[in-house]
Amino acid sequence: MAFGLGQDMGLDLGTATILVYVAGRGIVVREPSMLAIDRGTGEVIAIGEKARQMLGRTPGNIVALRPLKDRVIADFDSTEKIIRYFIERVQGASIWKRSRMVICTPAQITGVEERAVRQAALQAGARQVFMIEEPIAAALGAGLDISAPQASMVMDIGGGTTDVAVLSLGGIVCSASLKVAGDKMDEAIIRYVRREHNPVIGEKTGEELKKTIGTAHPSCRWQSSMEVRGRDVVSGLPRTVKISAPEVFEALQEPLQQIVGAIREVLEKTPPELSADLVDKGMVLTGGGSLLAGIDTLLAEETGLPVYIAEDPVSCVALGTGKALAMMDILAKRARVDQNRP
Repeated sequence: MAFGLGQDMGLDLGTATILVYVAGRGIVVREPSMLAIDRGTGEVIAIGEKARQMLGRTPGNIVALRPLKDRVIADFDSTEKIIRYFIERVQGASIWKRSRMVICTPAQITGVEERAVRQAALQAGARQVFMIEEPIAAALGAGLDISAPQASMVMDIGGGTTDVAVLSLGGIVCSASLKVAGDKMDEAIIRYVRREHNPVIGEKTGEELKKTIGTAHPSCRWQSSMEVRGRDVVSGLPRTVKISAPEVFEALQEPLQQIVGAIREVLEKTPPELSADLVDKGMVLTGGGSLLAGIDTLLAEETGLPVYIAEDPVSCVALGTGKALAMMDILAKRARVDQNRP
């Protein structure tokens, strides 16, 4: 299970949520990837859920922020502090308990971005860091057999990125990574409410609208509505407005069509033999974005493929990193090969 005195760990370093998998224990941490810091001193005030509760409510000297944007490190020091916090939370602060760690990355991450993630984890206390592509981790976590000479298709809709991939024989045949996912959906809803009703609403309210009455297809939640409170653009005073599900549906059209476009791009690049497999096997959805009502129906209509939502879509990537912990030797060999490439 563990190597030395540290515990092997899998890390789903998401834009919106961080999940930590520990070998032999399962998922032990599931918290927002957010921290609150004092602007003047740089002191960390809160991390995770406590920091999320401060979003939009902090005084001028304290800022609540997400150090990861589109699964890429936007603030290196803050990312290191978050990773260190969760490592120490799992196994204490002893320097002798340095873990081996598997971290998932977007399918089309650049070498610079990957090195930034690896360096942040090493400086936070990891002993060795191995990387695994997000679609592979998602497929493993969803229980797909990607080692067979048959096509498996998975789409992970996270907070910052949507990754689509066709897998076969344990690797990615073709893929697309799109910086349009849950956060962009929230932003689209916020813009719509401001444009059509005048109130300015915050990130948390936009996300709540998406989760409560948001829909990707008219067959779901069409009669639902929800009251939200915000600041009126004209008067500057607090105001309450009622938003309907059809309005949220309209607001979500742009990001949803971009996601559909990414799927079509991957399907167009898929070899004919593997395309034939997908007619029967279809596509599996993972990530928090797959919980948007009606998204499976929409994608089935747009692609003509069967579309299934994984049993625990939010945890799939973290569970996949957990399964990858049993493949440490393979990951180490692949890392050596990558390092020796010119």
